[in-house]
Amino acid sequence: MADLKAFAEQLVNLTVKEVNELAEILKTEYGIEPAAAAVAVAAGPAAGEAAAAVEEKTSFDVVLKSAGQAKLAVVKAVKELTGLGLKESKDLVDGAPSEIKKGVTKDEADALKKQLEEAGAEVELK
Repeated sequence: MADLKAFAEQLVNLTVKEVNELAEILKTEYGIEPAAAAVAVAAGPAAGEAAAAVEEKTSFDVVLKSAGQAKLAVVKAVKELTGLGLKESKDLVDGAPSEIKKGVTKDEADALKKQLEEAGAEVELK
Protein backbone atom coordinates (compact mmCIF):
# COMPACT_ATOMS: atom_id res chain seq x y z
CA MET A 1 0.00 0.00 0.00
CA ALA A 2 2.77 2.44 0.88
CA ASP A 3 4.47 1.75 -2.48
CA LEU A 4 1.28 2.61 -4.38
CA LYS A 5 0.81 5.80 -2.39
CA ALA A 6 4.40 6.85 -3.14
CA PHE A 7 3.86 5.99 -6.81
CA ALA A 8 0.69 8.09 -6.89
CA GLU A 9 2.55 11.02 -5.35
CA GLN A 10 5.26 10.69 -8.00
CA LEU A 11 2.64 10.73 -10.77
CA VAL A 12 0.90 13.80 -9.39
CA ASN A 13 4.18 15.69 -9.10
CA LEU A 14 5.36 15.01 -12.68
CA THR A 15 6.11 17.99 -14.90
CA VAL A 16 4.41 18.35 -18.26
CA LYS A 17 7.60 17.25 -19.99
CA GLU A 18 7.83 14.14 -17.79
CA VAL A 19 4.17 13.30 -18.46
CA ASN A 20 4.82 13.52 -22.20
CA GLU A 21 7.86 11.26 -21.88
CA LEU A 22 5.83 8.76 -19.84
CA ALA A 23 3.06 8.82 -22.45
CA GLU A 24 5.60 8.15 -25.21
CA ILE A 25 7.11 5.20 -23.30
CA LEU A 26 3.67 3.69 -22.66
CA LYS A 27 2.77 4.11 -26.32
CA THR A 28 5.97 2.76 -27.89
CA GLU A 29 6.81 -0.03 -25.47
CA TYR A 30 3.36 -1.20 -24.37
CA GLY A 31 0.99 -0.01 -27.11
CA ILE A 32 -1.02 2.11 -24.65
CA GLU A 33 -2.14 5.59 -25.69
CA PRO A 34 -2.79 7.41 -22.37
CA ALA A 35 -3.94 10.76 -23.77
CA ALA A 36 -6.76 11.29 -21.24
CA ALA A 37 -4.69 9.98 -18.34
CA ALA A 38 -1.78 12.29 -19.18
CA VAL A 39 -4.05 15.32 -19.07
CA ALA A 40 -5.56 14.23 -15.75
CA VAL A 41 -2.13 13.65 -14.21
CA ALA A 42 -0.78 16.94 -15.52
CA ALA A 43 -3.76 18.85 -14.14
CA GLY A 44 -3.46 17.19 -10.76
CA PRO A 45 -5.82 18.08 -7.91
CA ALA A 46 -6.99 21.30 -9.57
CA ALA A 47 -8.91 19.26 -12.16
CA GLY A 48 -10.90 17.54 -9.44
CA GLU A 49 -11.77 20.86 -7.83
CA ALA A 50 -12.90 22.31 -11.17
CA ALA A 51 -15.11 19.29 -11.84
CA ALA A 52 -16.69 19.65 -8.41
CA ALA A 53 -17.39 23.34 -9.08
CA VAL A 54 -19.13 22.49 -12.36
CA GLU A 55 -21.27 19.83 -10.70
CA GLU A 56 -22.40 22.22 -7.96
CA LYS A 57 -24.09 24.64 -10.37
CA THR A 58 -27.82 24.51 -9.72
CA SER A 59 -29.01 27.83 -11.13
CA PHE A 60 -28.95 28.63 -14.84
CA ASP A 61 -29.71 31.63 -17.04
CA VAL A 62 -31.35 31.04 -20.42
CA VAL A 63 -29.87 33.46 -22.96
CA LEU A 64 -31.25 34.01 -26.46
CA LYS A 65 -28.22 34.46 -28.71
CA SER A 66 -30.15 35.02 -31.95
CA ALA A 67 -33.61 34.49 -33.39
CA GLY A 68 -32.36 32.65 -36.45
CA GLN A 69 -34.46 32.56 -39.62
CA ALA A 70 -37.86 32.04 -37.95
CA LYS A 71 -38.06 35.27 -35.98
CA LEU A 72 -41.87 35.26 -35.71
CA ALA A 73 -41.90 31.72 -34.29
CA VAL A 74 -39.23 32.69 -31.77
CA VAL A 75 -41.19 35.77 -30.69
CA LYS A 76 -44.27 33.59 -30.17
CA ALA A 77 -42.23 31.06 -28.17
CA VAL A 78 -40.70 33.79 -25.98
CA LYS A 79 -44.16 35.27 -25.39
CA GLU A 80 -45.53 31.88 -24.37
CA LEU A 81 -42.57 30.90 -22.18
CA THR A 82 -42.12 34.21 -20.35
CA GLY A 83 -45.68 35.47 -20.09
CA LEU A 84 -44.64 38.81 -21.60
CA GLY A 85 -46.79 40.74 -24.03
CA LEU A 86 -46.24 40.56 -27.78
CA LYS A 87 -44.37 43.90 -27.95
CA GLU A 88 -42.12 43.03 -24.99
CA SER A 89 -41.38 39.61 -26.48
CA LYS A 90 -40.52 41.15 -29.85
CA ASP A 91 -38.26 43.73 -28.17
CA LEU A 92 -36.51 40.93 -26.25
CA VAL A 93 -35.92 38.94 -29.44
CA ASP A 94 -34.79 42.05 -31.37
CA GLY A 95 -32.33 42.87 -28.58
CA ALA A 96 -30.58 39.48 -28.75
CA PRO A 97 -28.40 38.43 -27.08
CA SER A 98 -30.75 38.80 -24.15
CA GLU A 99 -31.72 36.84 -21.05
CA ILE A 100 -35.01 35.01 -21.31
CA LYS A 101 -35.07 33.69 -17.73
CA LYS A 102 -32.60 33.90 -14.85
CA GLY A 103 -31.93 31.51 -11.99
CA VAL A 104 -33.89 28.50 -13.22
CA THR A 105 -33.18 24.83 -12.50
CA LYS A 106 -31.24 22.67 -14.94
CA ASP A 107 -34.38 20.79 -16.03
CA GLU A 108 -36.35 23.98 -16.62
CA ALA A 109 -33.43 25.58 -18.47
CA ASP A 110 -33.09 22.53 -20.73
CA ALA A 111 -36.83 22.54 -21.45
CA LEU A 112 -36.78 26.27 -22.31
CA LYS A 113 -33.73 25.81 -24.51
CA LYS A 114 -35.34 22.91 -26.34
CA GLN A 115 -38.57 24.81 -27.02
CA LEU A 116 -36.74 27.91 -28.24
CA GLU A 117 -34.43 25.88 -30.47
CA GLU A 118 -37.44 24.08 -31.95
CA ALA A 119 -38.82 27.53 -32.85
CA GLY A 120 -35.52 28.29 -34.62
CA ALA A 121 -33.61 30.29 -32.03
CA GLU A 122 -29.99 29.95 -30.98
CA VAL A 123 -29.90 29.58 -27.19
CA GLU A 124 -27.16 29.37 -24.56
CA LEU A 125 -27.30 28.26 -20.93
CA LYS A 126 -25.10 30.14 -18.49
